[in-house]
Amino acid sequence: MAAGRALLLPLLAAAAVLEPAAAVWPQPQAERFPPGGGRCLLPPRRFRFAYAAGSAVGPGCAVLEAAFQRYWALLFAAARPTENEQPWGTPCTQLLVFVAAPGCNGFPSLDSKESYKLSVSEGSLLLSADAVWGALRGLETFSQLVGRDENGTYYINKTEIVDFPRFPHRGLLLDTSRHYLPLRAILETLDVMAYNKFNVFHWHIVDDPSFPYESWTFPELSKQGAFNAMTHVYTASDVQMVIEYARLRGIRVIAEFDTPGHTLSWGPGAPGLLTPCYLGRDPSGTYGPINPILNSTYQFVTSLFQEVSTVFPDFFLHLGGDEVDFTCWKSNPKIRAFMKEMGFGEDYKKLESFYIQRLLDIISSLGKGYIVWQEVFDNEVKVRPDTIIHVWKENSTPYMEEMANVTKAGYRALLSAPWYLNHISYGQDWMVAYEVEPLGFEGSPEQKDRVIGGEACMWGEYVDVTNLAPRLWPRAGAVAERLWSNATVRNLQDAYVRLADFRCKLLGRGVQAQPLYVGYCENEFGGF
Repeated sequence: MAAGRALLLPLLAAAAVLEPAAAVWPQPQAERFPPGGGRCLLPPRRFRFAYAAGSAVGPGCAVLEAAFQRYWALLFAAARPTENEQPWGTPCTQLLVFVAAPGCNGFPSLDSKESYKLSVSEGSLLLSADAVWGALRGLETFSQLVGRDENGTYYINKTEIVDFPRFPHRGLLLDTSRHYLPLRAILETLDVMAYNKFNVFHWHIVDDPSFPYESWTFPELSKQGAFNAMTHVYTASDVQMVIEYARLRGIRVIAEFDTPGHTLSWGPGAPGLLTPCYLGRDPSGTYGPINPILNSTYQFVTSLFQEVSTVFPDFFLHLGGDEVDFTCWKSNPKIRAFMKEMGFGEDYKKLESFYIQRLLDIISSLGKGYIVWQEVFDNEVKVRPDTIIHVWKENSTPYMEEMANVTKAGYRALLSAPWYLNHISYGQDWMVAYEVEPLGFEGSPEQKDRVIGGEACMWGEYVDVTNLAPRLWPRAGAVAERLWSNATVRNLQDAYVRLADFRCKLLGRGVQAQPLYVGYCENEFGGF
């Protein structure tokens, strides 16, 4: 304990130095406070968000209209009717929002522009952005800068902020197969993702334990494969709600349907899809990965992914491809005969590659791009040059070496290996996540440019709705800042102060974010 206290006492001392209302998480790229300081008072009853003259988007823009309502409620819902209307001081009654490019009805993408500028000066508040997605990020920053003094007066300090993300893909994976997460929990997670400027929800929607996705093409998949086909499923309207809720917060939804392994829950609803395992000469009654030697398999996969590519509008699908156990394939006499016929010998990686290559051709024909787990690359499957390789393993090859190998081969890379937040330990493990440098591998500038970002992962073996939020937040914030802020933002003491303050803000917003260490918040969870 003595060592832990020694580390944290300086952090706690630093906490007294920073003005809480000036702390922003994740830290902006550039922030300047004018000499002499000063602040603008915000009168809740009169304050409004408005469009600046010349803005390419205006009234009727669903993305911004919804955001204006959300942020007004987050900032001022607790204000008493007569509060903060003092005649003294300089009131700022509106934040003017200027967006350079039209477009409110589309979906965010890997190429979306999220940059913004925020200017708070004498009696004037201006937020300007290239696109609505940048305006959303700027509104979040604005909301974090608003403070409230001991008299209940709302204010914002004069400041100039220029901000943009370091990486374009900043994701969070939720696993809804090992435990079903109710729709409300997913929507609440999307809210907190927006507070952290995450922009990708990686929905690991099905896996071995359960198949909660209701397919209209193959309704038996969820009827037979969900934990409960009535209560533990995501209907078509549920999925659409998640996609639109995410869109309004500038978050992409990338669905993962992992094959050929991790598919045991598919079997009951799709007879003939999985490989029958054998014990000697006879079927054992158990099943392994998808059967890669049957034409019917590829007809099924084509039909399912036709549906999935229609339902999920993002250009990318995550196709998995990890942890394929060859034991069952090796036991099956028909598969062994196929291996011989194809000249694969005993190399079952070649059989896996045979399946994956056909799957990738199917996805390409549907006009979609794809992300795969690193095994697809490791097993030398032939993939398109624009494939994104998702690095998750820490054991066989160190993950930084894997990042170097992937990018050297010319592929774009995503990093998750050091950010499995379902792994917990006593103490401040957020620091370990925070200190990761995604570009900390040996390689050329061109290789570094191929790293498009990363994802924090929350696998569901030991996580359901009861512990999802406190296990995620504020720990996932460490990953959010690493992926958004400048590479030079690395000071743990400063990060501790801002993350502790941000955690208090999350409590005020109704998020059950766990504490970083000893301390308290002015507004504890539940309003006490």
